[in-house]
Amino acid sequence: MHEMAKQTKQAVAEADVVVFLVDGRQGLTPHDKTITDFLRKSGRSVMLVVNKAEGMKYTSVAADFYELGLGDPYVISAAHGDGVADLVEEALDIAFAQRPPEVAEPEDIVKGIKIAIVGRPNVGKSTLVNTLLGEDRVIAFDMPGTTRDSIEIPFEREGKHYSLIDTAGIRRRGKVFEAIEKFSVVKTLQSVSEANVVLLLLDAQQDISEQDAHIAGFILESGRALVVGVNKWDGLQSDRRDEIKLDIERKLNFLTFAKFHFISALKSTGIAPLMKSIDSAYAAAMANLSTPKLTRALIEAVEHQQPKRKGSIRPKLRYAHQGGQNPPIIVIHGNALEAVGDVYKRYLEKHFRETFSLTGTPLRIEMRSGKNPFDKSVK
Repeated sequence: MHEMAKQTKQAVAEADVVVFLVDGRQGLTPHDKTITDFLRKSGRSVMLVVNKAEGMKYTSVAADFYELGLGDPYVISAAHGDGVADLVEEALDIAFAQRPPEVAEPEDIVKGIKIAIVGRPNVGKSTLVNTLLGEDRVIAFDMPGTTRDSIEIPFEREGKHYSLIDTAGIRRRGKVFEAIEKFSVVKTLQSVSEANVVLLLLDAQQDISEQDAHIAGFILESGRALVVGVNKWDGLQSDRRDEIKLDIERKLNFLTFAKFHFISALKSTGIAPLMKSIDSAYAAAMANLSTPKLTRALIEAVEHQQPKRKGSIRPKLRYAHQGGQNPPIIVIHGNALEAVGDVYKRYLEKHFRETFSLTGTPLRIEMRSGKNPFDKSVK
């Protein structure tokens, strides 16, 4: 509760307008008066909003709250949407009216690289966010489940713009009991899909779990660029560090494209290299690969090692072009490409990665065969 109160006070201090929400069905409470005293001392513009007013007359639901001395209450029903749109418009009008003329008009905000921080509960996601921001912006508490929703926060570091998304910890399916926690998991998975780069945070003080591998698998399937941070590295003995590294190699061996960093979010160690890898992963995910260069790289790969025959057929790989970004998609054209096996596709992927420095992002290869003019079955 202390941490939540601290966050609330910080939010009020940074706000242009404070929306003070009270319960119209419960009526005025002593706690409402305490909050009003605090808000009055803050010097912020306050909008008193009476919620749960569906089916009630304005005079009856608002009467008690005039005692707070915050002016005419705004009466709404959040559940039904009554009065909410007007409330938002009024809040924006008040906010922009208070700003200097040169910043009064809304303007595009450069959010930069969108980073979703994901992992199991209590691995240190919120602590890492606070470390990157240089302030206690989100609640970091050693109780799993403190973060319930995905929180997006823009920030700047060394002249570069970023947008951090601190997500709720993902538990094993059998551990997800509450409806609100199921919602949190859905929001986290949605944040992964919308991010440019995902930072998967692991806990060095615990073994790599099946759930860690499950989360990593979802990130891979989503096609997002990925950097892995192994947190709470400080204070571990060398033999324990060796055990964790072996555990990672064994259970997360499908993440060979990603950079791993051993960090301490609490003590701010290893953060600079971590951010450098995030920048590199983003650059790789958004790389523009020209058709001539891709085709040249493809020819080099085939000259070094041709695909195996399938029966009497040997696939012919002729040229390549880029079919998408985030993740990069390389489309290869030729004949009989359906005969290209997974082993050769992995060989091509490795070759393209090394040629174009595509570290930190999944890479997808698509094969498109042309029609064989000598195949009479194709009309």
